[in-house]
Amino acid sequence: MAAAAQEDVDAIGLSILSGAHLPICRRVLELIKEKGLEGLQVFVGGIIPAQDIPELKRLGVAEVFLPGASLQDVVRLVSGAVAAP
Repeated sequence: MAAAAQEDVDAIGLSILSGAHLPICRRVLELIKEKGLEGLQVFVGGIIPAQDIPELKRLGVAEVFLPGASLQDVVRLVSGAVAAP
C-alpha cells in the first residue's frame, strides 16, 4: 500500500489463485480506507467462484476477471474505471 500511495497510482491489480480472495480483498480494501486512498480502484483476477463476485463487488472491488477474460476487455474496463473525470 505504501508503494501505491507513494507512486500515486490509480489502480491496484490482484491476481489470486489461492482461494483466499475474500479475506485478501477485504484487507486490501480496509488498508486503502485506512491510508486515505479511497479513489484507488482495485481489480482482481484469478480462480474466483462466480458466487463470490457479488460479495467482492459489495466490498468495493471495481471488477473481477476470471480465467479466459480477453485482454481487450481487461484494458477497456480498467481504462474506463481510471479515466480522468
